[in-house]
Parts: sequence; structure tokens; C-alpha cells
Amino acid sequence: MLKKMRNLQRIMDTGIIAVIRGDTVQQALQVAEAVKKGGIDIIEITMTVPGAMDALPQFKQKFPRDEVLLGAGTVLDTETARLTILAGAEFVVSPGLNPEVVKMCNRYQVLNMAGSMTVNDVIGALEAGSDVVKFFPGNLFGPQVIKTLKGPLPQAEFIPTGGVNLDNVQEWFRFGCLAVGVGSELTRGAEKGDYDEVTRTAAAFREKIMEIRKG
Repeated sequence: MLKKMRNLQRIMDTGIIAVIRGDTVQQALQVAEAVKKGGIDIIEITMTVPGAMDALPQFKQKFPRDEVLLGAGTVLDTETARLTILAGAEFVVSPGLNPEVVKMCNRYQVLNMAGSMTVNDVIGALEAGSDVVKFFPGNLFGPQVIKTLKGPLPQAEFIPTGGVNLDNVQEWFRFGCLAVGVGSELTRGAEKGDYDEVTRTAAAFREKIMEIRKG
């Protein structure tokens, strides 16, 4: 339990999870390294990357735990959840709610984030024991949805993914988010092989979030 809470605190302190996708494991690793150079030390490798399970131990070998907190994303079932945990994932993220995935993570005391989009989803995630609610897809609603959901559900902690960018990240935090998850808005440079752009964008997000935190 203490390890799980320390990992959650680390995510809160950084304020952003880099959501890494790619066509190959090698590309995903390059993107992750570029993000790390930009100052983001919370990395989520999605299971949509071909051979993603191989990326987890490779990345753990490349970066020690004290340098990067590594998680697995787009985890849809218990089999995948357990395999990612055994491969070294420190947190597990799902796009939707599968109570059995939450149960599997809690069995191993691994931080988990179940995806939700409606009030019923959020209540279901809380009842299942999800540590944090991943609000997805955020681009369909915008930052104010967090304030709306926290009206009847002030106990819920949210990390939105989808629709978070440099122009609106301040609004997501203003309405009560614990942290944000950012994918394509952060890693777009990799699509054209410009990993320096990924690093610059990562640094811009970190700087922006630090400014927000200072108030």
C-alpha cells in the first residue's frame, strides 16, 4: 500500500503522464526517451504498441525506477494486467472500466486507473476500488466536465486523457484534476521523426504545469 501511495504522490508531483504509442517497440522507446529528456518522468506505454510487452522490461532496464515511473496503458483484461505487472509496470491504466482488472491490480497492490466517461462509470470505478479515475475521452467534453462531475462526486480524483494541450492544461487543473495524461499533443513530433520536438514539447508542458502549481 505504501508503494502504491508513493507512486500516486509521484504522479501528483510531476502532474503529467506521457502516453506513449508507436508503430514499433523501438519507436516507442525513442519517444519515451525524448519525453524523459524534456523532464517528464511518468511514462505510460500503451498495449497498442506491437510487441508492447517487450518494451516494458527493455525500458525498465534503460531507466532505473528512481528516474522514471513506468506504467502500462490500454489494458483491457486481467490477463494483460497481470502480465504488465510481472513485466514491471508500476501503474495500470484502462480506457474503460473492467472491475476484474481493478481487482487484479489491487491484488498485487499496483496503482490502477479505470477509464470513465459518465457519472455511472465514475461511481462504478470508485466502487470497484480504482485508485484514480481516468476521464476519457476528455476532448468530447472539455475541462469544465471535471467541475461538473466533482459536484456530486467530490471524493473522485481525476486524470483526464484526450483533449489536453498546452492551451487548456491550466483549465483542467483549475477544475480539480490530480494530473493530466497527454498523448499525441505531446508526441506528435515523432510522427515525422523529430524527437527533439518531442523533447521541447515535454519541457513546455512541465514548465507550464510548474507555473500552474506555483499559483
